[in-house]
Amino acid sequence: MTQELKKNIMFQYLMLLVIAATAGHQGWRTLFNNFAVEEVGINGFQVGVIQSVREIPGFLALLVVYLLLVIKEHRLSALSVLIVGLGVALTGFFPSFLGLIITTVIMSVGFHYFETTNKSLTLQYFTIEQAPVVFAKQRSWSAIANISMGAFVYGIAHFISLQASFILIGAVVFCLGIWAFFWDPADKNIPLQNKGMVVRKKYWLFYVLNFLSGARRQIFVVFAVFMLVQKYHYTVQDVAILFVINNVIAYFVSPMIAKGINRYGERKMLSLEYIGLVFVFLGYAYIENALIVAGLYILDHIFFGFSMGINTYFHKTGDAKDIAPSMAVGFTINHISAVVIPVVGGLLWMVNWRIPFVFGAVLCLISLGFVQKIRTNTKI
Repeated sequence: MTQELKKNIMFQYLMLLVIAATAGHQGWRTLFNNFAVEEVGINGFQVGVIQSVREIPGFLALLVVYLLLVIKEHRLSALSVLIVGLGVALTGFFPSFLGLIITTVIMSVGFHYFETTNKSLTLQYFTIEQAPVVFAKQRSWSAIANISMGAFVYGIAHFISLQASFILIGAVVFCLGIWAFFWDPADKNIPLQNKGMVVRKKYWLFYVLNFLSGARRQIFVVFAVFMLVQKYHYTVQDVAILFVINNVIAYFVSPMIAKGINRYGERKMLSLEYIGLVFVFLGYAYIENALIVAGLYILDHIFFGFSMGINTYFHKTGDAKDIAPSMAVGFTINHISAVVIPVVGGLLWMVNWRIPFVFGAVLCLISLGFVQKIRTNTKI
């Protein structure tokens, strides 16, 4: 199957864009904190504001369905990567709090809209058997891009300024986006997608699973690393090592997850994810050992890859013409919790740091219950 995919023009197109978007986003993440503190001099509250603003475009991913009325989806995907590069490059030109807010929004719009169109195009252009493999390949190469960008930033840090690093990385991603924009991998035999917003009662389970997955993701992103740093005094180097380990493991494990979905189905694989996460979150809350908690963090990241099963479930049960609008709706629903969870979780943390993780375990149990309702007629 791999050789067949490599010959597919859309596969080549999406892989290029995945690597470009991931590299741009990772470059921004790697440079941001040092740039914000050392060059701009912002405080903790301002950092929180910027991080909250960064999630707004994900919440507004629904607007993708209206953009598709005036632009082809593969071109919107390339345009989104171009915007990622533009946002990253502009960051170096505007070293101020307002400048960081504006450039962060630009970068985030591009990244979140690419994520939406990438999922949609993958499900449209690849078979039920191929789609999990393509998602896995994308995640594996995203991991390589993350590691490579970290090494690149580390290597150039001694030679050029942070501003110049933003501009250099952004310019490369921008150019890749322009090149892809004029590349046409479209297949005219693919079913035309329904225009405008599509919300159907029969997709309720897909919507619910996306919402719960988004809530679980926020607890992982916002509080897991925060706990490692605040409670267990992990240094920047310690966290960086964990990131590298996670990405190396993701490169090798992602194809196994895809094979599992094809062999055992979404219900069993997602059930395994949520059962495992119940123990991970309870471990966060009650196992007070820095090394074990680091192992739980790595497991948490591994289980995150199972979430591709939510999209492949839709692939098997949804209408082919509803893929593009449904991915946009699902992505928006997934990010609803991004607006609420950090604030509510932060307040609960102030009461007792264990509460957000116990809440995460409860969310996983609820998710496990809904996953049992998954029914697909197609088995690989």
